[in-house]
Amino acid sequence: MEVNTERYGEIYGVDISAIREAQARISPFIHTTPVLTSETLNCIAGRKLYFKCECFQKGGAFKFRGASNAILSLDNDQAAKGVVTHSSGNHAAALSLAAKLRGIPAYIVIPKNAPSCKVENVNRYGGQIIWSEATMQSREETASRVLQETGAVLLHPYNDKWIICGQGTISLELLKQAPLVDTIIVPISGGGLISGVALAAKSINPNIRIFAAEPRGANDAAQSKAAGRIITLSETNTIADGLRASLGDLTWPIVRDFVDDVIVVEDKEIIKAMRLCYEILKVAVEPSGAIGLAAVLSDSFRGNPAWKDCHHIGIVLSGGNLDLGALWDSLC
Repeated sequence: MEVNTERYGEIYGVDISAIREAQARISPFIHTTPVLTSETLNCIAGRKLYFKCECFQKGGAFKFRGASNAILSLDNDQAAKGVVTHSSGNHAAALSLAAKLRGIPAYIVIPKNAPSCKVENVNRYGGQIIWSEATMQSREETASRVLQETGAVLLHPYNDKWIICGQGTISLELLKQAPLVDTIIVPISGGGLISGVALAAKSINPNIRIFAAEPRGANDAAQSKAAGRIITLSETNTIADGLRASLGDLTWPIVRDFVDDVIVVEDKEIIKAMRLCYEILKVAVEPSGAIGLAAVLSDSFRGNPAWKDCHHIGIVLSGGNLDLGALWDSLC
């Protein structure tokens, strides 16, 4: 049964009503992604696992949900000047595609270290690429310059209520597809995905557990939860290129209040989870997308007695934009 969430919009800027409105707005354009299960992986994990395959979403990642909601929420005058964002890849591609569907320009600031497969997606969907250095400061400064030059609307990759609401539609689908789910594990970076997922899921079922999965080399969310305030890292070091951002002022309060804990894993555990997804689920998942499975299989999760009653676990496979060039080259 849903809880009374009347003040959520006032406190967090987002509530279940706004997420349901987002679902109605974007449903004609997005895929309702499947939930896969595997008895083999259930046996390995010792729990029932339900994989929400956002790797099959348009653009190859969950980001299309939030991007579509944001662009479809613009009025005609705003939309006419286009949109601008900065992103390491998946949001960039999603925004480019959503803008293309509405017939407006998308100006995309991309750091020079972004994976080539994600850059190719931006080109494929017609986004206009502007390069920046890899630092968040450079990304934001470049986006600000483009904003001034074009008059376009800035759509932040995660610290935006329309983005958060769009991502929250994942929970609406998942809990309908797999109603036994008592726990959801979600990758965390800037927090847009987990903010929407957590707020929607806990509005529907306040007893559900929400865990964030985070790489050791970019564990600012775990540090923030421990400190009770936003902690930012001067540098990050992880194979999960989509999980290197820091929490925002909109996402942090939701993460603080709705995420039960953060499970930190090593890159080697992420790689192992990617391999299991490929070999057993037959799904190609990028490192950021595989981290939820890595968290479930980690010693810290499996050995924690407080989590022994997490029996039915939803895992968000957030994206599948993986650069497989080395694999194809090896087969030639």
